[in-house]
Amino acid sequence: MKNTQLVETILALEKAHEETGKAVWAALAEDLDRSKRRRVAVNLSSIERHAGEDEVVAVPGKVLAAGRLSRPLKVAALSFSEGALEKIGAAGGEAMSLTGLLEAGVEPSRIRIIK
Repeated sequence: MKNTQLVETILALEKAHEETGKAVWAALAEDLDRSKRRRVAVNLSSIERHAGEDEVVAVPGKVLAAGRLSRPLKVAALSFSEGALEKIGAAGGEAMSLTGLLEAGVEPSRIRIIK
């Protein structure tokens, strides 16, 4: 059984890569097109440590609530734990889906993929 949201996200990312030629979209699509066991889960502490000032974080998997955020960040992922959503919101950040990231028109050079 296929997750239709996952399939639609992968297709949208592949289409964006074809249209723009930007490698970030192909990299995200490739990372998502793995078995569920090999998909990543990233803690907020890792996002806090690796995200730059004016970057948008993209996680090709799930964001978990371990750790804290001390600054507002835009985080796009396939899914979020409830605790992660609360902590991102409390820090003044924004949580969005990967397709939402595409629709937001964020410049690909500002996107940091965290695995």
